[in-house]
Amino acid sequence: MPVVDPDKNALPDILKSIPADTPIVMLNLLRYRAVARYKDGEAEYDGREAYRRYSLVAFEKVKGVGGEIIWSGDALAGVIAPPDEHWDEVLLVRYPSIAAFASMLADPEYKQATKHRTAALDEARLICTRQH
Repeated sequence: MPVVDPDKNALPDILKSIPADTPIVMLNLLRYRAVARYKDGEAEYDGREAYRRYSLVAFEKVKGVGGEIIWSGDALAGVIAPPDEHWDEVLLVRYPSIAAFASMLADPEYKQATKHRTAALDEARLICTRQH
């Protein structure tokens, strides 16, 4: 079963497990739907467009908590990956701390915008990293 959104039951423990004062970088792997799918049905646009609508709010919220998009680009090929695994886009987003990330998640405007993210994606990964 494809994974798109965080597990709401596991998320609090995941956030607590990350050192509070450590800058983090979130690795986003994104696979878009051919047609964006909302709770009330399909849209007249594709997943990339739905993600763009999410991004209009999300990227401002990232900046608002002191974060920044440090890299984004199209995924070309999985050199070391299962043969049936593919991603459309990769994003690296830096946050000053996991608390900053969590505060963004709690923002009502951000929460509202996530409907576009969910509609946009067929599959996703969000991996929290820290620099050595």
